[in-house]
Amino acid sequence: MKKHSILLALMLVFCLQIRAQNLSEYPNFERYQAKNSELQKLESYPLVVFIGNSITEGWTNQHPDFFTAHNYVGRGISGQTSPQMLLRFRTDVVALKPKVVVINAGTNDIAENTGKYNASYTLGNIQSMAEIAKANGIQVVLSSVLPTGKFPWKEEIKGVSALVDDLNKHIKRYAFENNILYIDYNSLMRDSEGAMRADLSEDGVHPIGKGYDIMENLIQPTLDNILSH
Repeated sequence: MKKHSILLALMLVFCLQIRAQNLSEYPNFERYQAKNSELQKLESYPLVVFIGNSITEGWTNQHPDFFTAHNYVGRGISGQTSPQMLLRFRTDVVALKPKVVVINAGTNDIAENTGKYNASYTLGNIQSMAEIAKANGIQVVLSSVLPTGKFPWKEEIKGVSALVDDLNKHIKRYAFENNILYIDYNSLMRDSEGAMRADLSEDGVHPIGKGYDIMENLIQPTLDNILSH
C-alpha cells in the first residue's frame, strides 16, 4: 500500500511538471524574443505595436511596408487566443514601450482553438490587456473581430457570424464606457450574411491584400491623430 501511494505521488509530480512546462510554453514567448531583444538593445522602440493572431501576423507578412514606414511592429502569432496574448502582453507589448497598442483578439477564441468558447472570458482577457497597457502609459486601440461565417479548421462550430457580432458588441461597449478608441473593421469587410466578403479573403477568415488595404485605411487616421498629440 505504501509503495502504491509513493508511486501515485511520483506520477502526480510528473504530471504537474509536464503541465507547468506546457503552461510556460503556452504563450510562445520565444516567437518574438530575438526581435524584441534587438529593439531593446538599440533602444529603437516602435510607436505602435499590433498584437493579435494570424490575421495580424499575415498583415506584417503581406504588407511589411505599412509597418516599417510608420515605425510600427506586428506581434501576431498564428492560432493564438486571447489568454495566450494576455500572457505574453508584457514581453511583446509593454517591454517595447510603444505609444499605442492595437489589440485584435477573439477569432480563435470563437473557433475554440484552446478550449470551449466563453464570451465573458474572452472579453475579460481583452479588458486585462487594455488595463495593463493603460497602467503603463500606453494608449489603447481596440479593434473588432473580423467577419467570418465559418472556420475551415472547425466547421462543426455553427452560428459563427452571430458569435462574432455578439463579441464585437461587447468590445465596442467596453471601449465606449472606458473612453478607449474602437476600430470597426468588420462593417466594411462583411457581406450581407455577416461572413467576410469573398473578394477580401481566400478562406473566409484571413484577409488578402485588398482586405488589409481596408484595415490600413481605417486605422491609419486614428493612429495619426493619436501620435500627433
